[in-house]
Amino acid sequence: MSDAAAIATSGLTKRFRGRAVVDGLDLLVPRGSVFGFLGPNGSGKTTTIRMLLGLVSPSAGAIEVLGERMPDRAAGVLPRVGALVEGPAFAPYLSGMANLVRRDTADRYAPGATRGARVAAALERVGLSHAAGKHVRAYSLGMKQRLGIAGALLTDRDLLVLDEPTNGLDPQGTREVRHLVRSLADGGTTVFVSSHLLAEIEQVCTHAAIMRAGRLVAQGSLDELRAASGPRIAVETPDGPLAASVLAARGLAAVVRDDGLEAPLPTEAPPVEELAAALVGAGVRLRGLAVRSSSLEERFVELTGEGFDVEQ
Repeated sequence: MSDAAAIATSGLTKRFRGRAVVDGLDLLVPRGSVFGFLGPNGSGKTTTIRMLLGLVSPSAGAIEVLGERMPDRAAGVLPRVGALVEGPAFAPYLSGMANLVRRDTADRYAPGATRGARVAAALERVGLSHAAGKHVRAYSLGMKQRLGIAGALLTDRDLLVLDEPTNGLDPQGTREVRHLVRSLADGGTTVFVSSHLLAEIEQVCTHAAIMRAGRLVAQGSLDELRAASGPRIAVETPDGPLAASVLAARGLAAVVRDDGLEAPLPTEAPPVEELAAALVGAGVRLRGLAVRSSSLEERFVELTGEGFDVEQ
């Protein structure tokens, strides 16, 4: 285990009825990172989070959170951890402010003398000051989600664990949460984000891990994950099928799209200049040609064999 890690697991395994839903997980989350935890539904993400927080006991393996063994040291670790898991739950007949006050009162480590100021600051931080006195039953789904994040931020945290933090948010709310996550990381908080919104992960995270069927298939910085797939050639043309056949003759397997095609560019491929000349020589009408790095979405599909929601 690493002292530089906010979260570290070794051989972490959880079995239900003899089936491993998390299998031999070796996860390493650097301190100060914004870490995206990715995977299709049923890949073991939520079960992993519940084990990290001591909500579920592992069947095997070891967990360290903020340098302390879990769940043995949970009483000392969890006050330093804020979490929003599987959606927020509130008393609908109380206001947003009253819900946070009640939650803060239940925290024996939270100083009562500064409770009002901390609740007001948390509401302001997530953009809910204007709705502090409104009953939660009148909140939209996005407002409830932001209130849940406010509850996780009532006291300073070294680690913040967020499960689908932008679920139900409109584009403006999503941008606000993205800005909030970045500001927390800038202040030294490690943020662990489980999400199905790949575009959001790419915009806000510094590192990521990808799960498939309970196993970790990749982890590292976003640049490392993208680079693992190698470069790609992107061709803009109205003659996609013709261009694909030209590239196929040179060993490149292209995927035709509405505005052209893309293909992995292995090291043994001909130089890009030769590919461009071959396309033009075959009568392909080129509007553009570029070499670019693989996206995180492409790496995800490559590793899991599944598509990924990017715009929900």
